[in-house]
Amino acid sequence: MEVTGKIIVALPEMSGTSKAGNAWKKREYVLETQETYPRKIHFDFFGERADQFPLNVGDVIKLSFDIESREYNGRWFTSIRGWKSEPASAAGTAAAPVAAGQAFPEPPVSAPAYSASAAPAYPGANESAPNDDLPF
Repeated sequence: MEVTGKIIVALPEMSGTSKAGNAWKKREYVLETQETYPRKIHFDFFGERADQFPLNVGDVIKLSFDIESREYNGRWFTSIRGWKSEPASAAGTAAAPVAAGQAFPEPPVSAPAYSASAAPAYPGANESAPNDDLPF
């Protein structure tokens, strides 16, 4: 999957050692999409990709990622794991904030036509209440 957006938060690198004795590291970021209604997406780069794709706040990128879920103590956790990042201008998709691989594309937003002769939203909407003290 792919998404284009601007890095708004770059969290500090985390590292440690697994139970098997292997060293690991991870860098986490928050990306904000450039849509009519922007979304914030928390993602990370794990292992060698943490150094391979250093990002800074303000970078506009095209992120390639996988979504994975895992169970721990009866609860499920979902993470977005980045596997590739490139500048949005180099990707040539700055005008397309979400790639065609999106599972549920957003429908176009259109306002319904207003008609003065349209029926009221609920019965009695056109009737005025003489003792209504609401300010609106």
